[in-house]
Formats: sequence, C-alpha cells, structure tokens
Amino acid sequence: MAVNVSVAKQGFADRLKLTLTVAVLAGGVAGFYVLADQPQVVRVLLVLASVGLALLIGFNSGPGGRLWGFLKDSRTEVRRVIWPTRRETLQTTGIVFVAAVVVGIMLWLFDWVISLAIRGFMGMGG
Repeated sequence: MAVNVSVAKQGFADRLKLTLTVAVLAGGVAGFYVLADQPQVVRVLLVLASVGLALLIGFNSGPGGRLWGFLKDSRTEVRRVIWPTRRETLQTTGIVFVAAVVVGIMLWLFDWVISLAIRGFMGMGG
C-alpha cells in the first residue's frame, strides 16, 4: 500500500509541476501584453525568463525528465550518424536531377505521341 501512496503522490506532484509550468508560460505571455507601456527589451526579457523558468520546472517533473532523457539520447544518436561527404552529396543530387529530367522528357514524349494518336483517330490532325 505504501507504493501506491508514493506513486499517487508522485503523480500529483508531476501534475502540479506541469500545471505550474503552463501557468508560468501563460503569465509570461500575459505579462508581455500587460506591460505594453514598458520598453520592448523588458517585455522580451520577461517572456524569455518565463520560458526558462517553465523549462526548469517542467524538466523536473516525471514526464519532463523522460523527455530530457529522450532528447539526450537523440543527440547521441545523431552524433553516431555517418554523414555523407560533400562530394557524395553533390553526386547523389546530380544523379537525382538527371533522372528527374530524363523521366520528365520521357513523359513529355509519351504525352506527345498519345496526343498525336488521339488527334489522328478523331480526324483532327493533319
């Protein structure tokens, strides 16, 4: 029974943290508009501070911690990718471009031949 109470408290704490995160973000955005008579720099700094505080609160919740772990793992995976060299990228781009042009010309020729055939059958052509 102690485990269930602990999980329930943790779930409540996470919901509270996420609610507080949304409230801080909404407060920052609302403050931007409420302080319309203040200099633009002050208003932008208020929004940036609220975003920073909201991220700090959000990432300390259970779902936020899992999201942060996912982002760190994603960054690690992106670093493991073997990216093509500039030469390989240009060669592949060139091949795709040439293939697209060839297919485009073939489709134009097929369309032209079919158009001639239809005109001939309908007696509209020379």
